[in-house]
Amino acid sequence: MVFTKLQSVGNDFVLIETNDLTYDWESLSKAMCDRKFGIGADGLLLLVPSLKADFGMRMFNPDGTESEACGNGLRCLIKYIADIKLAGKEDSNLNIDTIAGVRKAIFVRKEGKADMIQASMGIPEFDTAKIPVAIDNNRGRIVASRLITEYPLTIDNIDLLLSFVSMGNPHAVYFQKKPVREFPLARIGPLVENYIAFPKHINFEVAEIVSRGQIEVRVWERGAGETLGCGTGACAVAVCAILLGYTDNAVVVILPGGKLRVEWDGKGEVLLSGVAEIVFRGDWK
Repeated sequence: MVFTKLQSVGNDFVLIETNDLTYDWESLSKAMCDRKFGIGADGLLLLVPSLKADFGMRMFNPDGTESEACGNGLRCLIKYIADIKLAGKEDSNLNIDTIAGVRKAIFVRKEGKADMIQASMGIPEFDTAKIPVAIDNNRGRIVASRLITEYPLTIDNIDLLLSFVSMGNPHAVYFQKKPVREFPLARIGPLVENYIAFPKHINFEVAEIVSRGQIEVRVWERGAGETLGCGTGACAVAVCAILLGYTDNAVVVILPGGKLRVEWDGKGEVLLSGVAEIVFRGDWK
């Protein structure tokens, strides 16, 4: 089985081209993503055919669960398609079919390869039933008639005030005034992910507003643990920050693995921009 390893801001993936969606991809994801006995990755990407778009994408976490959306994975997939020239055209626009919907992407070529890649990440969802989160809306504060924020949750003696949004997958965002490196994410992250109020589990972001144009973020990803970068997590934080009036409509999200740019006009689709690269290729036997 031929695979390609890619990464964006340290968020790394194994990509496989396939027409077979009946294969046991859950088990293979566990094996391939294992950092001791496998290739090592934050997820397995499948490049598949689509009747709705130019290509289709499926994404499996290291624990074998399937993710509805993955921003960095989507841009890595675009990087692969562009550099291998699978599209059969020089056009820098592509449509990718995902579980969360069709996503549009634009990339800039540099020396014949995709450099900066911008992907549409869909319209944010704030309805608690659709995120989904099973919470008492009256315990939080509603901003702009949409965002539930300042929802109190105490986890292992840590008091959190959370904001909830879906970027095709569920996110809980915690803004703090301390540097994010001081937050005990390894201890609190899995407890938030598996909290009873989150029926499909949840991605958890800890964020510090640096300026109106920058946010520093750490992410605990559902099914993967703490990662160096997370595209949907960056979008979720930016969307909440914009609605709360913390930042402008274009913001740089600083993650442990690098920087991503998020743009949102407050109404339409969120745009995620950044670089991605092919690390190596190989055979899995």
